[in-house]
Amino acid sequence: MVETCVKVGQAVPDFELETYDPRSGDFGKIALSDLKRERRWAVLVFYPADYTFVCPTELADLSARHNDLLKAGAEVISVSTDTKFVHLAWQREEKLLNGIHFSMGADPTGKVSRLFGVYDETTGLDLRGTFIISPEGKLVGTEVNFYNCGRNFSELARKVKAFSYLASHPEEACPANWSEGSRTLKPGAKLVGRVAESLA
Repeated sequence: MVETCVKVGQAVPDFELETYDPRSGDFGKIALSDLKRERRWAVLVFYPADYTFVCPTELADLSARHNDLLKAGAEVISVSTDTKFVHLAWQREEKLLNGIHFSMGADPTGKVSRLFGVYDETTGLDLRGTFIISPEGKLVGTEVNFYNCGRNFSELARKVKAFSYLASHPEEACPANWSEGSRTLKPGAKLVGRVAESLA
């Protein structure tokens, strides 16, 4: 395993992935530079491999949250070290993937996976890594799980909405379990030791 090259708060170097897009049924490419130009959030969801067991359950759950992520201005890309051709075949065959509408990125060389520190040099597979990149190209959120533990993508949608809100309200902070429309915090001397009163 390599050390994470990009850390939270740092600018993400540009990268490009070949993709299979279930919406069009065709292949394409996606680059971080394009998403930055379009002022979109990027959400990368790395997973070990196609034709495995936990992975289709994760992508199905991600698909259920996809509309929320789109509304928050995010482009979602699932990524594994499989080729775009394997993505196409798996998406057609696995019934849990029938309804997905996000691009499936192919990283067979592990180049992008290494950039985010999720590539396992021993197995050639990716750990379960989720990365949120701002429209400016800064890494603002990460989560990495081992192979055998699936993620909860309702929390991903919540975090993207929170980061999106904070991008336009930089003087505020979102408390634990913050949801759209709920109260935020305004850090300052008056708030020290008085957070409970502020949230009441």
